[in-house]
Amino acid sequence: MIPLDQLTKGAQAEIESIETDQLPLKLIEMGCLPGNTISLIQKAPFNDPLYFKVDESHLAIRRETAKHIFVRLLE
Repeated sequence: MIPLDQLTKGAQAEIESIETDQLPLKLIEMGCLPGNTISLIQKAPFNDPLYFKVDESHLAIRRETAKHIFVRLLE
């Protein structure tokens, strides 16, 4: 498992676990849940925020928040 902020552009992963006390409720409502597929689409200038696709949703997540979401790379 790696933290979401370490995911490389274009890589796909499955969300394994999240630290719910550190994650805004809005992200959970938008699909940041264990078992969902996530991929990094783009990094903003200075690498913050990060732009992800979670299932069929697109989300911008701050790097500090992404450190609390743990994923398993898919092949």
